Amino acid sequence: MSWGTDQPGHPQDHPQGYGYGYGQPQQPYGQPQYGGRPYPQQYAGHDQQWYAPEYVPEQATADYTAHPAPEPETEPEPEPEPVPDAPPKPVGRDRYFDTLRAVALVRVVTYHTFGWAWAGMVFPSMGIMFALAGTLMAKSLERPALKVIRSRIRRLLPPFWFWGFFVVVAMLIHGWMPGWQIVYWIVPLGDPPGNAWGEQAWEILWYLRTYLWFVLLSPLLLRVFRLAPVGVLVLSLAPILVVHFLWEPPDNRFGSALTDLATFLFCWILGFAHRDGVLQRLKPFAVVVLSLAAIGYGGWYAFTHQAETGSYDLDDIPLAQAFWSAGFVTLLMYAKAHFRIDFAGPAHFRRLDRIVTIFNARAVTLYLWHEIALILAVPLIDQFWNVPAFETYLPLESQWFMFGIGWILIAVFILLCGWVEDVAAKKKPRLLP
Repeated sequence: MSWGTDQPGHPQDHPQGYGYGYGQPQQPYGQPQYGGRPYPQQYAGHDQQWYAPEYVPEQATADYTAHPAPEPETEPEPEPEPVPDAPPKPVGRDRYFDTLRAVALVRVVTYHTFGWAWAGMVFPSMGIMFALAGTLMAKSLERPALKVIRSRIRRLLPPFWFWGFFVVVAMLIHGWMPGWQIVYWIVPLGDPPGNAWGEQAWEILWYLRTYLWFVLLSPLLLRVFRLAPVGVLVLSLAPILVVHFLWEPPDNRFGSALTDLATFLFCWILGFAHRDGVLQRLKPFAVVVLSLAAIGYGGWYAFTHQAETGSYDLDDIPLAQAFWSAGFVTLLMYAKAHFRIDFAGPAHFRRLDRIVTIFNARAVTLYLWHEIALILAVPLIDQFWNVPAFETYLPLESQWFMFGIGWILIAVFILLCGWVEDVAAKKKPRLLP
């Protein structure tokens, strides 16, 4: 969806500080010009996936009884035995993955509203979304790689351009003077620049940048993974150890991108492992023990290094984020592979199933516009104080009230802007999927 490093960023882009990836200072929602009543909420970093079609395990065919056939004159050759661990063939959407993505998006909005440091430990949304995207990418690469990459970029960029137009114009109106780095607002291979006025809106773009790089690297990563699946999966945690203990990346866009790639590389490769049926072949005891060990190490490191960041928030500690997400997401993906979980039961609740469908079909829109919705909720609630009845009966000072107003505004943005995702996917534009 978030889903980083302490990177001060590029002061040349704006004088008030500019940061990318993890480790951003917490700051309150709203702009200084909105006086209003004080709100206790604070911004706590970024958090973040991605929509694309999923698959469900192949459904068993119905039993049947064949009519006896005459014996052949010669003995037929024996049929080849089925491979028990072969990965299932995609036949439709997988509600387990759809539900995980929807919950991840809800957690992103919740985290950006309340700033709870423990939220990333309860549900590491960004690691989950990178793993789901890795699974889909491995599935898509059954087709020619260039065609797949072009399709992924086409689905990503139009919603980004549409959203970015409003953000860039607003920053220009508020005094932003862009340089050549504005090209990153066209193709976000690096963090797009901006000024402090719009920082809360564009700060989440680290996820798009990381996702785009993973898409471009996936043909090579998948080829390397298939040479030695289990070994490559384990070694995919090595880059974050190198970045953290042996070599400090440069303090620029390249260093920020490299750190985020190292942080979530395991989760992306884990998606490959799920798609290729590697997880099904692993022993449950080994998977559980190693996953819990990774979670334990990530949690231990986060709690014992609070003095460096002022918090145990995983978004501020890339090493802890990498290991916690690796263990947590492995358990989720292994449960899917081992127990064949499909979440078909919740589909009987039509309203809940409808919400999951909308969240998945409008995941890009929801992720891009949710910060703007939360920002606009502050001046909107300020106006409520001018209505005596609202001031008396509504909990205007509550973060939960702002959370609710934020979701109302998110719904409005989905209705107004979600059609861009249909256009990007070469579908007929619709108000709702």
